[in-house]
Amino acid sequence: MAEQIHPLRETRFLVITAALVIIIYGINQAQSIVALFLVSVFLALLGTPPVLWLERKRVPSFLAVMIVMAGMIALLLIIGVVVGTSLSTFSDGLPFYQKRLHEQVLALKALLATKHIFVTEKALLEYLNPGSVMSLVAGLFAGMGAFLSNIVLILLTVIFILLEASSFPIKLRSVLGDPHQAFPQFTKFLNDLKRYMIIKTIISLIAGVLVGLWLTILGVDFPVLWGFVAFLLHFVPNVGQIIAAIPAVLLALIQFGMGSAALTAAGYLLVGFTLGNVVEPRLMGRKLGLSTLVVFLSLMFWGGLLGPIGVILCVPLTMTMKFAFESNASTSWIAILLGSEKPVESMPPESKKGIHSAHAKKV
Repeated sequence: MAEQIHPLRETRFLVITAALVIIIYGINQAQSIVALFLVSVFLALLGTPPVLWLERKRVPSFLAVMIVMAGMIALLLIIGVVVGTSLSTFSDGLPFYQKRLHEQVLALKALLATKHIFVTEKALLEYLNPGSVMSLVAGLFAGMGAFLSNIVLILLTVIFILLEASSFPIKLRSVLGDPHQAFPQFTKFLNDLKRYMIIKTIISLIAGVLVGLWLTILGVDFPVLWGFVAFLLHFVPNVGQIIAAIPAVLLALIQFGMGSAALTAAGYLLVGFTLGNVVEPRLMGRKLGLSTLVVFLSLMFWGGLLGPIGVILCVPLTMTMKFAFESNASTSWIAILLGSEKPVESMPPESKKGIHSAHAKKV
């Protein structure tokens, strides 16, 4: 009997693995559509609290959604005009900054030579390639341009999601045939996810404003642009603020030299450390329930699968996967591997029951 069960388990494992490969390949091929949907869900999560607040104030649902969407559109237009103007000016001046950075590399070669450290110009340019370094931000905003070209479709999707937000639980209870059905685990997950997205957005906005103000004080060109880059990349765990600092530090080096570049880097480090290691953990606590290694690996996985949108939304996507695995006793062990808390205590009762029963069978 045991010999028959063993091949069945192997066959099931192979089928599940093949299905996952097909699903991942399909998501990758439909990357643009999936990314647009995820951005729409992200904006809808941010818009749901004010919509529900307006509905509690007895504002009609449709009117509440229109008010919130009008605010979103106005904010996006302001950001688009201000950042777009800075980006256009930066793109026009990019050849000049590349030339100046090349001159800085040559000056560094001469400085090293006075210290009896001889490095060829080719070697320095290979490690400090001005073109590739300064084009990093240009490539990031090229991807943003593709996103903005579909902004109308995204906003329409957000409107429909918000209109359905309040009636979705009623529909779900109707499907299940129980008008009083409660979904405590699902509700808790949605609240945690919404809480994470709102807090992360506010903290990222504060990071962008502080960086922009610091660069304005130092006199670095395009402080609004670099503040917006800091806002976007603060969503990226572990390495986001480091990547955001590179173009601004290089620009400060080109404009004013090593002293200003060091001050720029110090400002980024101070903002990133204070918000990322002091403020953010205090506000979020241990709500994520993800290990540091899993967060870093999810950054690479979702980034490779969905591009820049996957990098920015890697944490909420991994939180969703963890919740899906927790909801099924047969996959609860994967949720344990993804989590950082004590395994059994942090899991829902049905998952704990599944683990204990599976353990009893083995015994």
